[in-house]
Amino acid sequence: MKILVGLKRVVDYTVRVQVKPDGSGVATEGVKMSINPFDEIALEEALRLREAGKATEVIVVTIGPQAAMQQLDSGLAMGANRAIHIKTDRAVQPLTAARAFMKLIEQEKPDLVILGKQAIDDDANQTGQMIAALWDRPQATFASKIVVEGAVLHVTREVDAGLETLAIDLPAVVTVDLRLNTPRFIKLPDIMKAKAKPRAIQELDSLGVEAGDYLSYVSYVAPPKRQKGAMVADVPALIAALKQKGLI
Repeated sequence: MKILVGLKRVVDYTVRVQVKPDGSGVATEGVKMSINPFDEIALEEALRLREAGKATEVIVVTIGPQAAMQQLDSGLAMGANRAIHIKTDRAVQPLTAARAFMKLIEQEKPDLVILGKQAIDDDANQTGQMIAALWDRPQATFASKIVVEGAVLHVTREVDAGLETLAIDLPAVVTVDLRLNTPRFIKLPDIMKAKAKPRAIQELDSLGVEAGDYLSYVSYVAPPKRQKGAMVADVPALIAALKQKGLI
């Protein structure tokens, strides 16, 4: 089984995000960038499937600028067999990303495509579902457990009512949730070994992908600062304070 894993370059989850002074976007210069945490979990699961003898090859893929190669290097150091970089300097929205993945699916013919359920920068939660629709293959989202039995995946997914288990035929698309696993730490010997692993670069424009970027951003605004709390003597005073603020 060949597994294709999507890795997105995002601002590290420990960084306090700042909006540019002109409101044109998020400040990223000098900011730590990392693999999207959900995608890191997806890669860990793919590696565990390979280590269990259920898969033979794990390929990591990213769409982004030259700097995104750093995240592919991390994926290779974690244990992926090889990497594919779809290079572009423009921001890519979910539909364009899904169409780019479809081009790779046609080239690589994977048995499983696995991604994080969403990216922490836009929280779109769309790319995996769009890939499944374009590919016309089954999908299972928000996975918290994956079991492979022959050509069938048994996926436990988190839903509002609790847990739901699906049995889907391969090839398929799976998006993963936080509770699926804990990604491994990268060690120095793994980083050194990763340097010898194959990397392929393809320009996004060379894939002939139809643009799917239909959303435009007018401006970015930081959330308002939290107001200082106030103490009130009793319930009537609380009601009066709320009325004064126009909350009731």
